[in-house]
Amino acid sequence: MSRYGTFSSEPGVTFDKHGHCAYTSILWPTSIQGCVKKQILSDRKVYVGNARPYPGEDVAVLHTQKFPNNRVISSKYTVLNFLPKNLFEQFRRIANFYFLCVGIIQLMIDTPVTPITSIAPLVFVVSVTAIKQGYEDFLRHKADKEVNNRRTLVIRDGELQEIKAMKIKVGDIVRVEKNQEFPCDLVMLSSCDEEGQCYVTTANLDGETNLKTHMCVADTRRYRTVPDFQDLQAYIECQQPIADLYRFNGRITVKSSIKEEVSSLGPPNILLRGARLKNTPYIYGCAIYTGPETKMALNSKNKVTKFSKVERAMNTFLIIFLVVLLVESVTCTGLKYWFVNHSNVKDKLWYVPDMDKESELTALRAVETFLSFMVLFNYFIPISMYVTVEIQKFIGSLYFGWDLDMYDEKMEQPAKANTSDLNEELGQVEYLFTDKTGTLTENEMQFRECSIGGDKYMEVDYILVEKRNPQMQGRPVTQMTKKMEDFFTVLALCHTTRVDHPQSHLTEKSSERVYDHSGMDYEYQSSSPDEKAFAEACRRYGIVLHGIHDDRLEVTFKGEMRRYKLLHVLDFDPTRKRMSVIVQNEQDEIYLLCKGAESAILDRVRSGAKEVTLEHVNDYALLGLRTLVLARRLLTTEEYIDIDNRLRQARNSLENREALLDDVFEYVERDLDLLGATAVEDKLQDEVPDTIQSLQQSGIKVWVLTGDKEETAVNISYSAGHFKQGFCELRITKMTSSLHCSEVMTRMKNIQEQAPRDKPFVLIVDGASLGFAVKDHTDLFRTLCESCVAVLCCRMSPLQKAEVVKLIKNSKTSPVTAAIGDGANDVSMIQEAHVGLGIMGKEGRQAVRNSDYAFAKFRFLKRAILVHGNYYYTRLANLVQYFFYKNIAFVTAQLYYAVFSGFSQQTIYDVMNLAMYNITFTSLPIFIYSLFEKPISQRELLENPRLYKKIARNDLMSFKSFVKWNLLGLWHSAIFFFGVYFLFWNDVSIFNDGKSAGIMAFGTILYTTVVAGVNFKLVIMTYTWSLPIFLAYLIAIVGNLAMTLFYSGIRLPAILDLQNYYFVFYETMSSAVSWLAMVVLVVLALLPDLILRVVADVSKSLEDANIRGPTLDKLTISVTKRSGKLTLSQIDILGDQDDAVANRTYGRDGPNQTYL
Repeated sequence: MSRYGTFSSEPGVTFDKHGHCAYTSILWPTSIQGCVKKQILSDRKVYVGNARPYPGEDVAVLHTQKFPNNRVISSKYTVLNFLPKNLFEQFRRIANFYFLCVGIIQLMIDTPVTPITSIAPLVFVVSVTAIKQGYEDFLRHKADKEVNNRRTLVIRDGELQEIKAMKIKVGDIVRVEKNQEFPCDLVMLSSCDEEGQCYVTTANLDGETNLKTHMCVADTRRYRTVPDFQDLQAYIECQQPIADLYRFNGRITVKSSIKEEVSSLGPPNILLRGARLKNTPYIYGCAIYTGPETKMALNSKNKVTKFSKVERAMNTFLIIFLVVLLVESVTCTGLKYWFVNHSNVKDKLWYVPDMDKESELTALRAVETFLSFMVLFNYFIPISMYVTVEIQKFIGSLYFGWDLDMYDEKMEQPAKANTSDLNEELGQVEYLFTDKTGTLTENEMQFRECSIGGDKYMEVDYILVEKRNPQMQGRPVTQMTKKMEDFFTVLALCHTTRVDHPQSHLTEKSSERVYDHSGMDYEYQSSSPDEKAFAEACRRYGIVLHGIHDDRLEVTFKGEMRRYKLLHVLDFDPTRKRMSVIVQNEQDEIYLLCKGAESAILDRVRSGAKEVTLEHVNDYALLGLRTLVLARRLLTTEEYIDIDNRLRQARNSLENREALLDDVFEYVERDLDLLGATAVEDKLQDEVPDTIQSLQQSGIKVWVLTGDKEETAVNISYSAGHFKQGFCELRITKMTSSLHCSEVMTRMKNIQEQAPRDKPFVLIVDGASLGFAVKDHTDLFRTLCESCVAVLCCRMSPLQKAEVVKLIKNSKTSPVTAAIGDGANDVSMIQEAHVGLGIMGKEGRQAVRNSDYAFAKFRFLKRAILVHGNYYYTRLANLVQYFFYKNIAFVTAQLYYAVFSGFSQQTIYDVMNLAMYNITFTSLPIFIYSLFEKPISQRELLENPRLYKKIARNDLMSFKSFVKWNLLGLWHSAIFFFGVYFLFWNDVSIFNDGKSAGIMAFGTILYTTVVAGVNFKLVIMTYTWSLPIFLAYLIAIVGNLAMTLFYSGIRLPAILDLQNYYFVFYETMSSAVSWLAMVVLVVLALLPDLILRVVADVSKSLEDANIRGPTLDKLTISVTKRSGKLTLSQIDILGDQDDAVANRTYGRDGPNQTYL
């Protein structure tokens, strides 16, 4: 049996002596009863303190599962498996595996070059990668050891014992003290606080730095000392481990002498490993998930791997070169046997030993010859390219965090790259999907207006003012009416806000509570900025929330303390779009208090000024304000008992708890009495209009996906520059059926086709209509969207956001998509997009954790894409193309020489030259170039966003660009080879004394010319001459000469068979003719490159002159406050109307047309 053992807490599950489980029909249909090897369990049962089961229970339950220990293992390798595992992973790369095969072939056959030429570069690349990965894993081992050996307090055998953290077992009662991290996932049992609360920071888990309040259930809070726990008999039933940090379903059963109390457990009751206890002296908790089963460990697994377009193109080019290599080898093999069997040739080659045997064609000899040519030409494949690309990407990703222009001083947050695999993809974005709240806006809510009982109120200088007539000055509210009091009671009670008191540190005497009846010393903390704004607004109007004490919400109304017993919280979720609480006041009246979107509340209202409130909500939305509707319901005792039973049953369920709770919430939140609506302002972040406009000018289509109502979202789109005056609006909203949706989209498509080509259209669609469009009319909807310059999707659920991204991502053109957001509801679209971008906002760090790149403000996106994206892409694309080019320029000479050598598989280069060409002499300059080159200045990239279009659609890695690079490589190889061949024509001596030069001298001049030529080719490409780039070229040229001089001047052991090159370089380079020939050939070969550079620079100058003309002048963005009198022309296209109704009121910018 494995160390994880076996487990079950379900009735009807038994185990045989081998640890295999047999399920009875309680869990499984009769047709699948029997033994199964893999256990599928829905929940687990943990006895607190690992106590024995109660009398009457099966003792075997304790032994049905051995949970994993609490040892943390984040490392990838061990001492024993490092070498085989690392080598296996590295040789899964096609280039490494290819060179391994070539090296083996060279060892097996009569190879034309020594195996060192393939094995040495391979060993170098594999060794560098292994050392890098080994060092990284060593650091992980070191961190694991520190965590595993951390001292921890647990209660065992009736006393508090200190053990290593890795010795903690599931069921142990663990004591954690102030500022300590939780060593495993714990269900909180008690704390020093009488209320059973503690403060926790989860910065290590999700990046959120604000304190969170966690609590224990009421039945265990009295167990606060070691002797107390001797009397505790309890067990916890909970779900099997899941990775979601914000979900937990369980229940705890506490047995007393009288009865058993069952309480539901949720996220507020669990303390996760990695979080830290703050402002609380100590807590006790029961270990439920340990080691690899903790949520932190489950979240440490790698995310789905994304591949960039450059990487895909690189692999395609590699396959092309492999095919070329095979074709060349087969062709040369055939030509060789044709050549040696030619009658005239045999007579001329009388001096070749075993000529008859050499000319004999057999299958074995043909294969051996083919493999020999493969070895000879294998340097087409750049072995060092992959390791160079990997290091370049890693170092390049550091630039993202080092960029001071992307550092937010207010939040003290630098930009962050969570991956280096997608750097270049930032330079290829074609569609940007962005959230609104917290991404385009500050997510700092300010209470502005409200509607109470059909009357409007607004805040002026922090005073509530009645707003009856827009032409008249409002009258300050001096005394609240009953309707106003009921309204603000809901605002003060319906929330999950935590109150930090002046002395918020929990102490042993936590009953010492400091009240501030003005509330100005309180700090309100909430995961929802709206709720914080409501609490602060209530405080300004004399309604002060003091928090929870003795299970009661304490609120003062104009100095009068009122206490409400909090019975239930019906949490907010994006699908319901509302939240509720059930409270009992001091008169024992029980109320359901509810707030949410108007679409989620008004249909459930039975009384109140519904039409007037809806009109006010629409007015607020036209001003760009966020709205919520408030309602309540008075519950009878019988109704509450029924609701309480339903809620407890649903919450105590371990299976389908969410679905059961949704059903109960639907049952409870009905027959509401409407109280009014709120309107809060969420200001745009700085430079949002400029950023969006720059992205649009760069050719990126920007889509806004938000959960806000239509009017609010549209107004923000105009304010943010997403929509502009003069654009024609197409609206797919309030669709009632799939057929209705299809008819409207078809008519919109016809309108687009009939309109002038330069007429810009924008599309507005809501979540309900999107469901019909995506499900039944995918192609039509996608076509309609692609023909619009901007799209706004409102009333969206998180899943719909991901569906929209996937819709465009999978279109025929396969555009590169990017998604940006700041909250948990944006995670799905961030993960779906090719590039995920997170905003370090006020809705936690879930988006940041799941993103590829993150920064503090939306305005930094402009620099991330236009500057970093451009540099990442151009540098890497040139690096990849250059690697293939320089190998073409180098190795093609072998093919030319094969023709002149009778296809004899003779190499023209020395062994050491073959081995070192890709590793040192030509790799350093391009590597430094790929880190420091800036073909266009940062300022110019930011001022001229249209420059981004030049690299769109993977232009630098297109097949056309690939062909251009390699045609230049072929040209260079031809000039270099035939130029040197011409130098040696008719055995003319290059030396003063008339000495003849052999093949080694020929190869030396050719090799030196190639190295100089490909490096000077890079010099022509270079625009930025920084010190590192200059030194790289100097080291490459001088280093090549120095290393070759050293190698040529020493005697090597005979066993290496490398002595053919001894003193050849000295003799060859002593001739002035050699130097002159190399200079002439390099200049002649690079003339086309020089001409192309001049043409490109002149074209760029002309284009820049045009770009800097009137077309670059920034468009004026009109921030239109839309009111009842729209300044937009509207053409309604309704599903039940054939005629369009046009109302035209032109502004100075001309008409906007809105198609509904």
